Amino acid sequence: MESLNYLPFRQINLHDSFFDTLRADYAEFPTWFLRKAEQNEFAYVLIDGHSIDGFMYLKEEIGPVTDISPCLPLGRHLKIGTFKFNSHGTRRGERFIKKIFDHALAQKADNIYVTVFDKHHYLKSLFAKYGFKVHGTKNTTNGTESVMVRSMRNQLGSTLDTYPFVKLSQANQYLLSIYPQFHSRMLPDSILDNETHDIIQDVSHTNSIHKIYICGMDLVSSFKTGDNIVLYRTSDNKGPARFRSVATSIGVVEEYRNIHEFSSLQEFIDYCRPYSVFMDNELVRIFNEKRYCHIIRFTYNAALSRRITRGHLIDEVGLDEREYWGAMQLTAQQFRHIASLGGVNESLIVD
Repeated sequence: MESLNYLPFRQINLHDSFFDTLRADYAEFPTWFLRKAEQNEFAYVLIDGHSIDGFMYLKEEIGPVTDISPCLPLGRHLKIGTFKFNSHGTRRGERFIKKIFDHALAQKADNIYVTVFDKHHYLKSLFAKYGFKVHGTKNTTNGTESVMVRSMRNQLGSTLDTYPFVKLSQANQYLLSIYPQFHSRMLPDSILDNETHDIIQDVSHTNSIHKIYICGMDLVSSFKTGDNIVLYRTSDNKGPARFRSVATSIGVVEEYRNIHEFSSLQEFIDYCRPYSVFMDNELVRIFNEKRYCHIIRFTYNAALSRRITRGHLIDEVGLDEREYWGAMQLTAQQFRHIASLGGVNESLIVD
């Protein structure tokens, strides 16, 4: 069973074979690592069983960055100092990318940058997928590295180019209800109390960027790429829905598909399995019965640090309790109000 942990360097085994290639690429790596341990620095470590399978160190830098060409101007930068993982064809890279953006938002960074050797094709393509652009180069004793930069200020482009920001203009806003049993699989960090979640420590195994949900609400067929959604966990029947149903998270639509578009069961499973909350046997049943036709793929942009109950959505946001809440269109003002009440970083929502 693998787990992502945020650990002090002194608790990480420098002699694990995972670090062999880093030692080969960077002769100074052991010295650097021990210095970080002495400074009580932390890093993300992916552990599979008893072995290390991933490592990432992030560093906040304030001022100009002058050891790359061209330089980065005066500002607040988040540097991906050291990053390596064994992908095994999984979503591991995605989990690390999400943590990078979590840190950048928490630190109000102007941009994120990383240096990477051109031979690491997978890493370069992963960063490019989420809007990192080649900015220049950095010359080191180990050779020349490419410098890739992702702006946290100019939010233009596709859904992934602008992730994790949520753009309100030229988009519709919706509330999307999810039954508790499926919500817990998709977003297990979205609990029902009001304690503030520490995004740095949140290393849930499902803390990934992309999600797929399948439902029967016909309004979902109107969802378009770039539309914004508030995820709403329905009541667990342990008390009145007014207090037990809660808005928990916000996301952005990537794609809508109808189950009848898939020519075979295997095509359907291949599409849904990587990001779906449903098990394979559930997907088989869904495909064969075709009672739930609407498939929504979306990015998970932010959890609400303060969960908003149905009662507050009615009394404070102005949602109509007489409407059908399975899927409901919201105004941009209502969406922004929900994000504000939920404690979402205000810079995340852009017009």
